[in-house]
Amino acid sequence: MSASRVLIAEELSPATVEALGPDFEVVRCDGANRDELIPAIADVDAILVRSATKVDAEVIAAAKRLKVIARAGVGLDNVDVKAATQAGVMVVNAPTSNIVSAAELAVGLLLASARNIVPANSALHRGEWKRSKYTGVEVADKTVGIVGLGRIGILVAQRLAAFGVNLIAYDPYVQPARAAQLGVHMVTLDELLADADFITVHLPKTPETVGLIGEEALSKVRSTVHIINAARGGIVDEDALFTAMTEGRVAGAGLDVYASEPCTDSPLFTLENVVATPHLGASTDEAQEKAGIAVAKSVRLALAGELVPDAVNVQGGQIDEAVKAVLPLAEQIGAVACGLATAAVERVDIEALGEIVDHDVRVLELSALKGVFQVLIHDPVSYVNAPVLAEQRGVDVALTTQTASGDHRSLVRVKLTLTDGSTVRVGGTVASPRQIGKIVEVDDFDVDVPLSDHLAFFRYHDKPGVVGVVGNLLGDAGINIGGMQVSRDDSEHALIVLTVDSPIPAELLDQITDNIGAHSGRFVTLIS
Repeated sequence: MSASRVLIAEELSPATVEALGPDFEVVRCDGANRDELIPAIADVDAILVRSATKVDAEVIAAAKRLKVIARAGVGLDNVDVKAATQAGVMVVNAPTSNIVSAAELAVGLLLASARNIVPANSALHRGEWKRSKYTGVEVADKTVGIVGLGRIGILVAQRLAAFGVNLIAYDPYVQPARAAQLGVHMVTLDELLADADFITVHLPKTPETVGLIGEEALSKVRSTVHIINAARGGIVDEDALFTAMTEGRVAGAGLDVYASEPCTDSPLFTLENVVATPHLGASTDEAQEKAGIAVAKSVRLALAGELVPDAVNVQGGQIDEAVKAVLPLAEQIGAVACGLATAAVERVDIEALGEIVDHDVRVLELSALKGVFQVLIHDPVSYVNAPVLAEQRGVDVALTTQTASGDHRSLVRVKLTLTDGSTVRVGGTVASPRQIGKIVEVDDFDVDVPLSDHLAFFRYHDKPGVVGVVGNLLGDAGINIGGMQVSRDDSEHALIVLTVDSPIPAELLDQITDNIGAHSGRFVTLIS
């Protein structure tokens, strides 16, 4: 099998390729050039970009085998996440790679604005000594208002605390008690606007935050306020800010981001009391290296078929080792359940029982759905598009947990409700110490069958001689039986579960079913 191909579409840290390791074929192109990008992405498994490459629906459609889009940074404005999800392509970023660099730049812009560092520097370069003109203000004892107390906002608060400031913040998603631990007092946005000497913005760009610091907000601030935006362009309305500054209603500003980038001709750049940088928040050697290494590791995980903590269109977060051990099991019993179905699937219920529920098991839902839809459709199914496929087909999905698990320490069960009103239920567990997945229940039958590439199930009215007939027919066809188990329910019905070394042709499956008088005969393959 050929090595996976990874397209690097922009200049990334050399550590990125090192972190990928020797298992991948690395190809390169200029991602900002569409004529290069579209042909280059056609036959790669992953693409790594920064901010200049636009990975939109057209590019994704041209990528015939793409599995992961990796953005070496935080923002995803240049990636069509919806189109990627629809295509089953995982999107990953490096959400913590640049937070220190961004926080430090915000503090730097704040200090530069407070002390007129930039115009004073420019004047001196021109041979002008103007100490009195560039008198600034101290930061100590001032009130700093932080709009958005997320990861970067917290880092800014921690750094500014050393300056002896009064820290207030607006963030509707942060509990006051948590903020108090950081020495920050939570207030409303109006209170922050009215009380702050410095306002620094650290929010994501969303429809709700665009223009948040606009004309209305700027009508409520002190005339001595300094406004810093090193988050996302457009959160601070640049036209409103320019008007407020020219009218003397805002004393200074520090800007690193703009509504439209690249930006080289903003009216704000004509104002001496505006410190402006060209989106340098992540532009440090350390941040670029962290971002490259982080997404390279994510690409490795994604191409290995594993879930990725930094995936933005899949259930993320760290997955406990106990949960990782049953992820393949959930997928496999989902496939087995679907293989046993005799009508269209209307609902999928996933149950996690026993010790495993002490951990976050939400990812098991994705794994089980992936198994179900791998049987139902011919197109590629991934952790990314499995929920989309369920939604498109009107399949309801639910995950439940329960501490009691009967005879097993942990149990995963997939129950399918079919359009004819019938149900299929398959339960499995992982056996220690080798973590071998096995099926332990099929509807009302108790079994103990290790999961195998090829499985056959025959339901019949219990009678002597059935096992011999099945064995003879398979033997005559040259199909070796790896294991066999017979189980009976409370009535006179029986179930044979077989593991075999090769597929059973449909004609032979029908022949066995007829010869033993079985109610049903089903063959399921678990080879991906």
